[in-house]
Amino acid sequence: METRGIEDMFDFRRLPKDGLVLLLLLIYFPVGLCLMFLRIFIGVHIFLVSCALPECFVRRFIVRTMCSVLGMHVRQKNLRSRDKNTKLYICNHVTEFDHNIINLLTPCNTPHLEGSTGFVCWARGFMEMHSASGQGVLAETLQRYCSTEGTLPLLLFPEEDTTNGRVGLLKFSSWPFSLTDSFQPVALRVTRPLIALNTPESSWLTELLWTFFAPCTVYHVSWLPPVSRQDGESNQEFANKVQELLACELGLVSTKITKADKAEHIKKKRHTVPQTSTSVRPGSINLGFMVQSSGTDDHRMTKMAQQVKDVLPHVPLNVIAKDLAKTNCVDTTITNLLESKDKTQMEASGTSTFGPSSTYSSDPTPAIKPAAKSFGKSPADRHLSLQERKEALYDFARRRYIEKHGLDQEDSQ
Repeated sequence: METRGIEDMFDFRRLPKDGLVLLLLLIYFPVGLCLMFLRIFIGVHIFLVSCALPECFVRRFIVRTMCSVLGMHVRQKNLRSRDKNTKLYICNHVTEFDHNIINLLTPCNTPHLEGSTGFVCWARGFMEMHSASGQGVLAETLQRYCSTEGTLPLLLFPEEDTTNGRVGLLKFSSWPFSLTDSFQPVALRVTRPLIALNTPESSWLTELLWTFFAPCTVYHVSWLPPVSRQDGESNQEFANKVQELLACELGLVSTKITKADKAEHIKKKRHTVPQTSTSVRPGSINLGFMVQSSGTDDHRMTKMAQQVKDVLPHVPLNVIAKDLAKTNCVDTTITNLLESKDKTQMEASGTSTFGPSSTYSSDPTPAIKPAAKSFGKSPADRHLSLQERKEALYDFARRRYIEKHGLDQEDSQ
């Protein structure tokens, strides 16, 4: 499934990136905070009024007017196209409160397909459904509901998840189009200044508080003419046609990105660890090198560096760590260090094998050269090369000790 452009369909940060808008938001912040607490108090009373009044036009008008005080304004377009006899409304999904807004304009029921049940489900205005038995059973139950006389129309969101409403529509699921052969599409566009409409993985309660904090949230509802299925048209073909119709009305792109693609993208972003540059720091086992701070990889990189150090004891650990960060392979790192034309410079930064840094004499000291020009292919060759290097290292250390203390070769022996 191609997911190109998926990053543009969702807002992963609540606050704006533009410096001027962010400055305006900081100025507005005290006002928004006061508005939020005031609207929470008013919202409780609106909820009580909606529970006390029976379902009728008067109740919807009162609740809609009071919702404007909460900053949720509703505007309708093509009101004459609304079909009062339809049994199913199909709408795109932008916020967690789309069903409440549509319900302020026309009586309808929205089944709650996932999430909390019981009082919370009822308080949010959903029709509780037992969806644990599977999508097939759920579709059959809703199909019987639509065929029953006297029931309120259903409101479904085939995208099954929210977007930012600015770029494109998620791919429509086909099962809602199996309920009936005729329904009415509803195009929904939502605007809000200063802050994003929603962010992935935010709860409905968090979104409600941000809605109260924002100056206003304007819902533009456009009623499209009813659509009927053509002969021989499958559910998915029917869904694709309606998706194109709504996308054209909203000026958006009809994509193939699904709800599962969104969840996978969010999962990847959550587990992405930013890469850090390598630097020198003391290790817990006397290793003076820096590895990538990626949790479980720390111990593995330390072990790999120690293996390279056992074979090439004259090479500083920070040089080994830098090469391991590129190759991620012990053998490749050893080969690179052995076959390098440039001589490895010994760094006296507290990470040397010979201990803390000291002032060397100005006399030229013969450098330790590799005993072999290439890395041994067999374990026996590598072991022999290791023994030769240990002997060369011992001779080098003995010569340095003699030169430092002014001893003769015979006295040291």
